[in-house]
Amino acid sequence: MSKSLSRRRFLRGAGLALGLPWLESVPTFGATGVKNATAPRRMAVCFFGNGVNPHHWGAENTPGGLELKQTLKPLESLKDKLLVLKGLWNPTTVEGPGGHYPKMNLLSGLKVKQTTTDVEVGLTMDQIIAAQVGHDTPVASLALGTEGPKYSTDSGYTSIYSAYVSWSSPTTPAPKEIYPQQAFDQLFDDGSKRKRDKSVLDLVLGDANALRTRLSRRDTQKLDEYLTSVRELEQRIERAEKFSKAETNGQGWQPSVKTPTMPRPNPGIPARQEEHLRLMMDIMVLALQMDRTRVATMMMTNDLSQMNYDFLGIKGGQHELSHHANDEARLALYQKSNEYMVKAWAETLQKMQDTNEGERTLLENSMVMLTSSLWDGNAHDSTQLPLLVAGNGGGTIKGGRLLDFSKDPNRKLCRLHLAFMDRMGVKVDHFGDAEQAIAELG
Repeated sequence: MSKSLSRRRFLRGAGLALGLPWLESVPTFGATGVKNATAPRRMAVCFFGNGVNPHHWGAENTPGGLELKQTLKPLESLKDKLLVLKGLWNPTTVEGPGGHYPKMNLLSGLKVKQTTTDVEVGLTMDQIIAAQVGHDTPVASLALGTEGPKYSTDSGYTSIYSAYVSWSSPTTPAPKEIYPQQAFDQLFDDGSKRKRDKSVLDLVLGDANALRTRLSRRDTQKLDEYLTSVRELEQRIERAEKFSKAETNGQGWQPSVKTPTMPRPNPGIPARQEEHLRLMMDIMVLALQMDRTRVATMMMTNDLSQMNYDFLGIKGGQHELSHHANDEARLALYQKSNEYMVKAWAETLQKMQDTNEGERTLLENSMVMLTSSLWDGNAHDSTQLPLLVAGNGGGTIKGGRLLDFSKDPNRKLCRLHLAFMDRMGVKVDHFGDAEQAIAELG
């Protein structure tokens, strides 16, 4: 390919700061010896708390195609890239007391430990994927949200469980970023943040070594768990430095978006909740577009969230409204909040669909899940889950369908996780409580 068609020359000659769209004539942006021009697969999980109104969630397979129920109507234009899954669940969620906290094992399938101190959920499937594919990107996995953890107890559980879906070890939640500017800086750093992080790490490790000789066995174990997360930060810094120095030389696939297409967010949390959610969702999309990470989780709200969407005319916190007791007025407000979550997710999917990556779009190269930890928030029912999967997984998933597992005796959610892991190149014999991946996705 002629150097006159180099993507770098296009960018420099036009004086643009933004990445150009994918061009068929420049499939690898100036490469002359292409090794692999196929875009990688990405995986993301989006979560919102407090369940759904089961009367209006779901879809039906009809002769005319997939017919969406009211809550899913915002996805109409994308339904050929959508799977609606019915009947999947985590059996461990009905073992023992507790309406909410025992259900927060969505991505591990293992039993949530009833405790207020030494928490345990299990290593989650996103982190297992990140451990294998994360070395190919500056950030191994991205965990985002809109709400931080709150500290209380109920039925012998700590409320920490409600604030995390991603766990980097069985006993350690993956750090979740809720500040847009800090999330942005985690992805795009001029080197100053790495220098600050290094200095902090030096202090932490020095203090930890001095402290270790004075700790009990149990406290030493806790310290080791903490240092595991510290080591993850070290690895993130090392990856960022490697990618900041690396020269691709035009070899292989390159993302169509090369520089941030949004300005660095202002400090703090936006005053308007809808702006906060949109910013965090946009940062997730940008991270996937630019191949800063290939694994992401986004908590649109925490479970048990009392967020009040008054800008929608909704009066009352989300958890409060989920316990509507079939009161028509409260149920209508709960329904409106469900529709808002799906609409925000649909807007994110559309941005991914509008990102051309060659023979497919970003959405077609991805698997994006939307779910909650409860089916019927009013009844704390987790015997099935509201579950959507968008994207084609690089051509391995056929959308436009309802897959109903309600009558399948082996309807474990971890079977879906095994299918995701397999598509992301992670080959395991079993995960959580499942030994067989769902075969019906393709």
